[in-house]
Amino acid sequence: MTEISSAPLAAQAASPAPAHRGRALRRAVRSMVDSRWALVGMIILVIVTLVAIFGPALAPFDPNRQNILMRLVEPGSPGRGDSVYWLGSDHLGRDVLSRLLYGARVSLLVGVAAIAVGGTIGTIAGLVAGYFGGWIDDVIMRLGDIQLAFPFILLAIMFLVVLGPGLVNMILVLGIGQWITYARIVRAQTLSLREKEYVEAARAMGDRTLSILFRTILPNIMAPLTVIASFNVASVILSEAALSFLGLGVPPDVPTWGSMLSESRDHLLSNKWWLAVFPGLAIVLTVLAFNIIGDWLRDFLDPRLTRDN
Repeated sequence: MTEISSAPLAAQAASPAPAHRGRALRRAVRSMVDSRWALVGMIILVIVTLVAIFGPALAPFDPNRQNILMRLVEPGSPGRGDSVYWLGSDHLGRDVLSRLLYGARVSLLVGVAAIAVGGTIGTIAGLVAGYFGGWIDDVIMRLGDIQLAFPFILLAIMFLVVLGPGLVNMILVLGIGQWITYARIVRAQTLSLREKEYVEAARAMGDRTLSILFRTILPNIMAPLTVIASFNVASVILSEAALSFLGLGVPPDVPTWGSMLSESRDHLLSNKWWLAVFPGLAIVLTVLAFNIIGDWLRDFLDPRLTRDN
């Protein structure tokens, strides 16, 4: 009877009351304020997110509109009428600021969507491998080992060459490339949790396997997954920039930070510094913000370091 009665307690722990959630939220805000770098990272992330959402409304020009008469003008140069090229223009006379604002949407969309795809596939694979074990575990882990035996960037290039450039193809390729990271973490956590008393109680109560996996085990391993996801968003954004730099990203008419860097290569030695500095700075700040948030989440979600005040 002791094991069976522990099941409701486990369910309550997996889905805390609204009061507990409110207290956890206040503790998270207080911890972020105390950790000044985490607060700076969150501010940068909020700004980039707002730019990605409202970029088209904020852009002073059409990002693809060419004006050869205004090509390679320096930042702050006046345009026609009251318009100003605040961040200068590129080799086709396109406004750098407008392209930068539009590019934020693509970078964030690729980063978040790819992590959602890879995280979902990896989490399901890790739960199945860790819970059932045996030949299922061997097959899933060997598939992951085969993928890890190849440099990821080369695999991404190969698949994008075959599938063709495009936003959806890039998200799928980058997402599938991340699944093994989540699968290994979830598998290790599932192996340690599947023999716990509350999991045994769920089995004794007659819960189905899917319910045990997704309602009993998964909520207890979300903390490490959240930390890994925050770090992986940064790495995916860098991968998107690298593939766009190589011309294997989205179509040329879609502005991205990586493609802007690629287009600046021919002008790096001609003192056209703004073509590379501004998109490079946007990538650096965004990746830095995600890494800082990941560091903070790692410390905040670690029960050995947090204190429930």
